[in-house]
Amino acid sequence: MAWRNQLSRNLKELRILFCQTSPASAPARSFVEKNYKDLKTLNPKLPILIRECRGIEPQLWARYDMGVEKGIRLEGLSEPQILKALEDLAKAGASTKA
Repeated sequence: MAWRNQLSRNLKELRILFCQTSPASAPARSFVEKNYKDLKTLNPKLPILIRECRGIEPQLWARYDMGVEKGIRLEGLSEPQILKALEDLAKAGASTKA
């Protein structure tokens, strides 16, 4: 999981959106509870925004250089799948710099 400490090099901002109460957002809420502290500790200057809104689909958004954004819908994904989605977004940011 060495990619975790590379987030701030590859991303300009990370946003996680989910509903506070919906069952579809439960894995995203759990992901944030379990991983936010580690991600923020490893990437203290990276803005990690948690957005809660009633009725919204769980989503993960990454903003890269030049304002480019990429999003992934998290509905139906488990916590390990959300972690993999974040890794894929981080790697996509690394490939845009090459």
